[in-house]
Amino acid sequence: MPIALYALTAGAFGIGVTEFVIMGLLLDVSADLGVSLSAAGLLISGYALGVVAGAPLLGAIAGRLSKKTLLMVLMLVFTIGNLACALAPDYWTLMAARVLTAFAHASFFGVGSVVATGLVPANRKASAIAIMFTGLTVANILGVPFGTWLGQAYGWRSTFWAVTGVGIIAFAVIALFVPADKATDSDETGSEGVLAVLGRPAVLLGLLTAVLSWIGVFAAFTYIAPILTRIGGFSEAAVSPILLVFGGGLLVGNLLGGRLADRRLVPTVLGTLAALSVALLVMAFAIHSQVAAVISVGLFGAAAFATVAPLQMWVLDKAQGAGQGLASSFNIAAFNLGNATGAWLGGFVIDHAGGLGAVIPVAALIPLAALAMVIVAQRVERNGTSRAAAAACIEAAE
Repeated sequence: MPIALYALTAGAFGIGVTEFVIMGLLLDVSADLGVSLSAAGLLISGYALGVVAGAPLLGAIAGRLSKKTLLMVLMLVFTIGNLACALAPDYWTLMAARVLTAFAHASFFGVGSVVATGLVPANRKASAIAIMFTGLTVANILGVPFGTWLGQAYGWRSTFWAVTGVGIIAFAVIALFVPADKATDSDETGSEGVLAVLGRPAVLLGLLTAVLSWIGVFAAFTYIAPILTRIGGFSEAAVSPILLVFGGGLLVGNLLGGRLADRRLVPTVLGTLAALSVALLVMAFAIHSQVAAVISVGLFGAAAFATVAPLQMWVLDKAQGAGQGLASSFNIAAFNLGNATGAWLGGFVIDHAGGLGAVIPVAALIPLAALAMVIVAQRVERNGTSRAAAAACIEAAE
């Protein structure tokens, strides 16, 4: 794989740390800024909403810049945002800085996916996307635990200073190793183009599939710690090592999903969504046995991230042309919308629909809805192809 691909991975690593490390620093932020724990928790929601908002905002300017220049601008936004987090004097400044940082998220992964697929042969495109997303998995396995330790040992601001440094390094390696390209100055990259890309049924269904799949993932993952301790009987000290198993599953599943998607894309999308549902169902039963619970958490992580590269590649395939970067960015936003909705759904189930023990079984049903959406998308595409062929035949006959 070309070195430029690993430059994208470095950027993905920094963004992954920024997104998730705040979860381990909520108590520190709450105490330092004098806000409640629930208010500190909204820093997570604020970031997720920033990701969703950032896709159309930055997508509108995408066509005016080359992809390399846009990636560098996005890493600059990311770096400035983390610097603002480190310097934030109060809660609302920190919230604004988090949202600013999140603006770079969707577009970086969206445009980065397009760049990654352009660096490799056609039969390695999904694997290239998976390698870029490896930065996100490594962030979860190594970056987030280290960032949490750093923040707890030297103050939460030290973590954001460290991530600012990561942003500077990522900016430099992207500038050095990602090949230069020209801006795609077409109507499709403007605001009207955004609507055109999103108006394609196949793209819309692909985005909805991403949302549904990750509602299931985050409905379960958001509450994994209390599920392990209160239902599984694990000690609080055991949660972090078990999450490392989850992180290992993420890494394996990410690379496996990419390789399988390179061979047969649609069957891989269908298969990984089915595997995610099965993994969650298995975990619902296995959680009562500690050894089986640890294994099932690893399988859950693998199944969850095995869906990412195939779903991203599927949307890229349906978008085509200059609209690929926009559609790809919206797909990342769709994943994050699924994150936020999944966390809400898990909380709703706990409060109103069966309690903590019902969270995983309910989460297991959501990927089945995503699976149905893929089947619908395939039928819509086949019907569209048939109508186009019939129209062509009629036109030829006339």
